[in-house]
Amino acid sequence: MYKQLTAIVERDGDGYVALCPELDIASQGDTVAEARDNLNEALELFLETASETEIRHRLCGL
Repeated sequence: MYKQLTAIVERDGDGYVALCPELDIASQGDTVAEARDNLNEALELFLETASETEIRHRLCGL
């Protein structure tokens, strides 16, 4: 299944914070690109390790 997710990147002090609100996962980096790349890695790790129930709960609020 394919699902498009949102990435919100905001400046935070000297760096940037990236948030995926659908899954409530965040990461950070020194640049926008680094924050986005780190968020992608965090999302991949979450999706590889989380149970289907946890993923469904975060995506659908079930």
